[in-house]
Amino acid sequence: MDEASRERLDHYLVRTGLASSRRLAQELVERGMVRINGRYPRKSEIVGADDRVEVRGANTPPRSSTPLQPNSSIAIEVVHEDAAVIVVNKPGGIPCHPLRSEEHDTVMNAIVARFPDTANAGEKLLEGGLVHRLDNGTSGALLIARNRGAFIKLRDAIRSSKIARRYEALVAGHLDRKVSIDSPIAHHPKNPRKMVVGDSASGNPKRAGRPASTTVEPLRRVGDFTLVSIVPKTGSRHQIRVHLASVGLPIVGDTLYGGPESELLAHGRFWLHLCDIAFDSPAVGHVKATAPLAPDLKKLLD
Repeated sequence: MDEASRERLDHYLVRTGLASSRRLAQELVERGMVRINGRYPRKSEIVGADDRVEVRGANTPPRSSTPLQPNSSIAIEVVHEDAAVIVVNKPGGIPCHPLRSEEHDTVMNAIVARFPDTANAGEKLLEGGLVHRLDNGTSGALLIARNRGAFIKLRDAIRSSKIARRYEALVAGHLDRKVSIDSPIAHHPKNPRKMVVGDSASGNPKRAGRPASTTVEPLRRVGDFTLVSIVPKTGSRHQIRVHLASVGLPIVGDTLYGGPESELLAHGRFWLHLCDIAFDSPAVGHVKATAPLAPDLKKLLD
């Protein structure tokens, strides 16, 4: 293993946010609250990138405090895993997290069943370590923290646009050149489900909306449609969907924003997929994870 990927256990615990100081890290090891690959280590032990480090009781509330109910019946593909974060390939048509504690058919319910440490990594009990969200109808790469320290670092990174994301979408109409869309995004004045392009000249902050920027590049034509690659530079709600619709390129299946229906897509599903995500993991450094295209979207392309 590369020496650059190895470090002392107490240093590792502090760097990944599992302990707030080296002193606390050493105390956790001495009290038997740390395991490496299922065994109790020495505080001076060397940790490698492939080792699995578990900490009981460090910087997190008790496991019983979470209302997230594990649900092992939902299959979620994991495309990256390390001691601080996992990346999963979210299926289309399933929510990222429950809105009520009695709900259990979401991505986070499935993830908690497989990775219990994600349940208490975040700030909200119903969201666990979920670092960002995807709309129910969107599929693709979803970033989930495994401890509070990693969650804080990754949330700060995504808010400061230090996490790169690339989507693909199938849109109605033809696009033959790369375009940048910089229209602000605001809440619809009457429909709480929708967002709209903001009106910066209105003088009303609510109608003006938040700044938003999206770059769209054509990949290939598919009949009367275009497969496009999308890189959002900001992260407003429904940003990609609103921006594409605003330039006459609504997403296939996204009827909320004027997209054409497709018999091959389930109700509420549209052709939008987060393909690639790149970020710095507190545990292993820079990571680029790719989420394979969902079968229903691939079928529609074919």
